[in-house]
Amino acid sequence: MSTPFSLAILAIVTLSLLGLPIGHAMIAGSILYLLVAGQDLSIAAEQLLNGMYTNYVILAVPLFILAAELMNIGSMTERLLRFCDALVGRFRGGLAHVNIVQSVIFAGMSGSAIADAAGTGRMMQAMMTKDGKYPPAFAAALTAASSVIGPIIPPSIPMVLYALVSDASIGFLFLGGVIPGLLMALAQMTIVASAAKRRDFPVEPPIPLRQLPGITWRAFPALMMPVVLLGGIYGGATTPTEAAAVAAAYALAVSVLLYRSVSFRAFYGSLAYSARTTASIGMLIAGALVFNYVVTIENIPDSLRVLLAGWNLSPLGFLILVNVLLLILGCLLEGTAILLIVVPVLIPTAKALGIDMVHFGVVVVVNIMLGLITPPYGLLLFIMTNIAEVPLRLIVRECMPFLGAMLVALALITFFPSLVLWLPRLMGYQG
Repeated sequence: MSTPFSLAILAIVTLSLLGLPIGHAMIAGSILYLLVAGQDLSIAAEQLLNGMYTNYVILAVPLFILAAELMNIGSMTERLLRFCDALVGRFRGGLAHVNIVQSVIFAGMSGSAIADAAGTGRMMQAMMTKDGKYPPAFAAALTAASSVIGPIIPPSIPMVLYALVSDASIGFLFLGGVIPGLLMALAQMTIVASAAKRRDFPVEPPIPLRQLPGITWRAFPALMMPVVLLGGIYGGATTPTEAAAVAAAYALAVSVLLYRSVSFRAFYGSLAYSARTTASIGMLIAGALVFNYVVTIENIPDSLRVLLAGWNLSPLGFLILVNVLLLILGCLLEGTAILLIVVPVLIPTAKALGIDMVHFGVVVVVNIMLGLITPPYGLLLFIMTNIAEVPLRLIVRECMPFLGAMLVALALITFFPSLVLWLPRLMGYQG
């Protein structure tokens, strides 16, 4: 006999397969559940409105998206790439190293892997493939892999969403992502160094050291953005949401007043794009809020906790299970959906096992980011296929060594929580 919950799940899966956005499908499935269960249908609207309008933290999402767009329409990107080239361009495979370093720097600004790939991906693809320096598939795979770093190093839109479902501190989550993000960058640079030697990638003409101060000075206002953003949060001057607003205002001021590189048309386009992206994410959040009510009513989190307790899993064993589960789901589902639907079900068990919520959050976010470059659903792979005009199978093949290296980094932060928690504890975290 079909239960209301099984009918809701069936409706969500069917509507999603028919092409309805997952957020809409979750709302429809949840309303079907309420109807079959004989509950008041207005509960869906109540949960949606309460969740969307009482969670101040959600405001950070559109503001970080806008900040990333404002950087992309100005000349901040070009100046930062020139700065990265001056730092690491002189080594063999220099442009490949530049690709990774610019992702680390941009990670402190946008909070979005897709924004990083779309913003600098086209430019890096053109630079790396000019005159046949690098194979187009390798350049595209590297850009997709390096963009994963963006939401791990603060700020991070996925961490904002994790904070929404877990009540963990956004500030400490941001700090927890710093060392894992740098570890991912180091893993990628190791792969690049090995490939550069094996495949004889070119050495770029070194930029004279006397030019470095001038290049740094021209990039300085853009380089100060992470300082302004994170300094406000950890200095106590702003909340993370207010810091996102400051980041957007700073990006606009630098692009318009200092660099004078933004037209009104481009500014309007960035506002329109940010609004569309925010609406898409907002609908997904709304659907998840309504569906999470259904999950709570059905007592799914507690049932899962009891089931896993019967398995006598240790905290480490549970984390390994979560890694495997999220990596598999990342091949099939969009990351935000995993974060808003699956992760809330896992959190009670993690808490019962004494797993730190900041450590758990960073592990979850890293898993979800890796899903962006795992076939068949990897969204960053599709973006780079479009940008590079290279068959997906070639990009996937070139991406595998980078994915393997990042899985090693994921294993390290899973087995050694101090890699995540050292910086937060240094700043007063008591977890």
